[in-house]
Amino acid sequence: MTRVLVTGGAGTIGTAVVKRLLREEGLGVRVSDQRTPPEWMREACEVHTGDLRDYAEAREAARGCSHAIHLAAIVGGIANFHKLPHTLLEVNTGLYNAVFRAALEERVERLVYVSSSMVFERATQYPTTEAHIADTPIPRSAYGFSKLAGEVYCHALHDEHSLPFTICRPFNAYGPGEMPEDEPGIAHMVPDVIRKVLSGQRPLQIFGSGEQTRTITHVDDIADGIVTVMSHPAAENEDFNISAKEEMTVAEIARVIWEECGRPPEEFELEHLPTFEVDVQRRWPSVQKARDLLGWEAKIGVREGIAQTIEWLRAQEKW
Repeated sequence: MTRVLVTGGAGTIGTAVVKRLLREEGLGVRVSDQRTPPEWMREACEVHTGDLRDYAEAREAARGCSHAIHLAAIVGGIANFHKLPHTLLEVNTGLYNAVFRAALEERVERLVYVSSSMVFERATQYPTTEAHIADTPIPRSAYGFSKLAGEVYCHALHDEHSLPFTICRPFNAYGPGEMPEDEPGIAHMVPDVIRKVLSGQRPLQIFGSGEQTRTITHVDDIADGIVTVMSHPAAENEDFNISAKEEMTVAEIARVIWEECGRPPEEFELEHLPTFEVDVQRRWPSVQKARDLLGWEAKIGVREGIAQTIEWLRAQEKW
């Protein structure tokens, strides 16, 4: 039987990936996470709990798995990148060392590495193609650098040991599963702004001018893309932008959230807070490669996805 290891499987994207995998017949799923997975996941999957920076734990998690999807990492919003630069590098690199070595020793059929759009934080081509990674300057942020390092690991594993891999780069994931934090910027933008609107904040505070652009992508679309590349022959040893295609300004996204929360459109008003040293001004990927090679594209529209996320957050917080 095909058994898939999902590291970080109890996280926001990981949960969506596990749900998507469980729709496939003939697949066994093993989740490895230091967090306690929800009850439905414990009932439907094998569960490994341990620190995957420890090679013995990583090897135990990978044992008997034919595929590995590596999601475990320190992630978060823009403030998180600036507060924890050394921690990000130390933890994420430790995970690569152990998890990728374990995948190699198990000779998995495919290592799927979930990278980040932050590897393109200094991109100069729009829409940004996968090939542009060769010409994009090294990220300034420790987080972007740590995710790029994971991509280099994948190529090195293949070049030296012929280990098959696929790199996925999600763009601005949002959706049910991620809770906002008390401090703005620790979580991602969408849950942060939803919480502000639902708590009655007006004017609505955002970082920077609001003219920065993002291509927000629902976690269910991202999960579908990750599972698609895992076994697709055309995805072997390739990299893909896993993203929606609509470029929107941060101000436009905030307005959609405001309106989908049921607030009067004429009352929408922004307050601009000082932003951070690294605040990517434009993020708009090309999704042509995934469409051409895999026949894959995102399906969930922004308003539909935002409305779903608001409904989920309301249920968690009892607004």
